Amino acid sequence: MHDIGTLNEKPLHASLKEWYRVSGDRVEVPTDGFVVDIVRGEMLVEIQTKGFSSMRRKFDYLLDSYPMRIVHPIAVIKWIVKLDSDGKEISRRRSPKTGIAADVCAELVSFPSLLSHPNFSLDVALIEEDEVRKPDVKKGRRRGGYVIDERRLVDVLETINIHSPKDLLTFLPSGLPAVFTSKDLADCMGRTRHLAQEVGYCLRVSGAIQIKGRDKRGILYQLPG
Repeated sequence: MHDIGTLNEKPLHASLKEWYRVSGDRVEVPTDGFVVDIVRGEMLVEIQTKGFSSMRRKFDYLLDSYPMRIVHPIAVIKWIVKLDSDGKEISRRRSPKTGIAADVCAELVSFPSLLSHPNFSLDVALIEEDEVRKPDVKKGRRRGGYVIDERRLVDVLETINIHSPKDLLTFLPSGLPAVFTSKDLADCMGRTRHLAQEVGYCLRVSGAIQIKGRDKRGILYQLPG
C-alpha cells in the first residue's frame, strides 16, 4: 500500500481534511493500491500542503480512472509562534509575508498540463495559520536557533476553485497590458520575477494564454481576446 495514513499526519493537513469533509465523505480510503485522504462519491480528494511533484505516481495511476481534486493551502496571514524547550509558547508575532492565490503556481509548475485533464481540479484554500517554531541550535542557525516544527490552521478565509486552464486567469492582477512580460506581471502582482515566470509558465503550458512573441525583454504573453 502506497502513502502514509494518519500515523504521521501533520496538524495542518489533519485540520484541512476535517474542515473540507462533509457528511457522507469517507476518509483514508485504500484505492487501487494508494490511500486517499477523502472519497466523496466517485471523487478522490487529496489535501496537499506542499510538494505536488510527490504525487506524480498517484496521478499516473488514478487520474484516468477517477475525478481527482487537490486542496492546497496558501497562508495569507501567518503568525510566527516560538516555543521554548518545554513546548511552552514564548512569543507570537505576525509575519510580514502575505501569500496570494498565484503562489500555488510554484507547485503547479511541476506539471501544469494537469489542468487540461478533464478529471483534475484544484481548490486553493487561502488560510490564516500558525507557523510553530521550536529551538534547535544545530539546524536552526538561519532562524536564530529555531526550526519550523509544524503548521496549524487558524481559519480558512476563502477557497478558489480551479477546474480548467481558463480559471487560472483569475490569478492575473488588474492593470496588465494586453501583451505583457513576466516583469510586467511581477510589478502588477507585487511579487518576484521568479514567481511571475512560474505563473506565466503555468498559464502558457495549460493553454490559458498564448505567446505573442519575444523581444529583448523576454517572452511576450497575450491575454485572451
